[in-house]
Amino acid sequence: MKKMQHDFTQGNILKQLMFFSGPIMLTNLLQTSYQFADSLWVGNLLGANALGSVAISSAIIFTVLSFIIGLNNAALTILSQQKGRSNEDGLRRYLNAFVVILAGLSIFLGLVGFIFSEQLLKLLGTPEGMMTSAKAYLQINFLGILFLFGYNFISTVLRALGDSKTPMRFVMIAVALNIVLDPLFIAGFNLGIEGAAFATVVSQGSAFVYGLVYVLYKKLAPFMFPKLPSKQEVVLILNLGIPSGLQMAVISAGSAAIMSVVTTFGEDVVAGFSAAQRLDSLLMLPAHALGTAVNSMAGQNIGVRDWNRVSRIAKYGVLYNFGIMFAIGLVVVFFAQYGVQLFIQDQEAVAFGTKYLQIIALCYPFLGINFILNGIVRASGAMYQVLALNIISFWILRFPLTAFFSNWLGDTGIAIGMGSSFIISSIFAYMYYRYGKWREKELFTKKRS
Repeated sequence: MKKMQHDFTQGNILKQLMFFSGPIMLTNLLQTSYQFADSLWVGNLLGANALGSVAISSAIIFTVLSFIIGLNNAALTILSQQKGRSNEDGLRRYLNAFVVILAGLSIFLGLVGFIFSEQLLKLLGTPEGMMTSAKAYLQINFLGILFLFGYNFISTVLRALGDSKTPMRFVMIAVALNIVLDPLFIAGFNLGIEGAAFATVVSQGSAFVYGLVYVLYKKLAPFMFPKLPSKQEVVLILNLGIPSGLQMAVISAGSAAIMSVVTTFGEDVVAGFSAAQRLDSLLMLPAHALGTAVNSMAGQNIGVRDWNRVSRIAKYGVLYNFGIMFAIGLVVVFFAQYGVQLFIQDQEAVAFGTKYLQIIALCYPFLGINFILNGIVRASGAMYQVLALNIISFWILRFPLTAFFSNWLGDTGIAIGMGSSFIISSIFAYMYYRYGKWREKELFTKKRS
């Protein structure tokens, strides 16, 4: 089964990029459909109040998930470099270190989250009428957080080793089970919103157990019986994981700041913007997937210090991204209205959402450039530098430009501000990629055997 793992230090780069990123795109699409199906069942079977409770609780879960993604980015960088170095011992040791740290962290966060669920919900201003159901949903999810950590981590490990197809199976299992278990637990067993939470935990738990058994049985990764990692391994993981997790916090906070600008224009603009953002989350999947793909591909080559090949991965990644995202942008220009109408029907809201998407659509390739070049830089382990680039992107460019143009041009300025920030931030990303000192970053001083 290891034939599904790719050695990115040799071979045709464009072909590898296309075939490696494709399953990642599909996996991300499946994860999006998971959230959509969950909301669909809850909304239809339990009503608007329950759907609101899930939405509020999900904001907290997403914050935790963002930190998981940050740690997984660190894992992708460390493990892909060890893979490129063909250092089986180093790969095994760092795998063990990640397992121990993530297991301990998931148990800690699960207990703290369970105990303080109500306090967390109060911080978000949860209405009293939703508090009981939101607390029940959140507590059950916190009890199953080990599964969320687990199956995301296994997927990251396999991608670091060059396998993007197998992780897709795990997500497919979670999605399929959730679609079946949601109505069964909610209505069949009459568990209400708690049934929705149990369906999520059982689905993720099944995907995690299947993934773990499958990887161990097929010997796809050199896992070993857990033991305490060395201080050097823990320090390196935290040194990369903490800034990587903070990157996600910067992105989440930046998105909230943008929404504070949008809300000043009233309900129609908020509704149209929300519908457009749902489409954005789908339309940007290829760029997200390419960013993950080049992270793994570049990581393996940085492990053997093949900078010429790293540069070619960046070049092909940017060109491939530009082709895909420009094509998507053209389609959006012509069909934006129909996409927005999938979510809302109010005429003024649809008009704003359509206008927003048509303006910003042709700026998608530039946002994709950020994903590609930041993915390359992240592969070297320069996490603090990528954190700085994200701060520039969201807090020095996107939020101020959106506020400025919207004050000047009205609601049309929201899209102009966002789009111009994509273009300018891509220039910052390129300048650091081209002239920054990220190539000097060395995570491992020597190869151990």
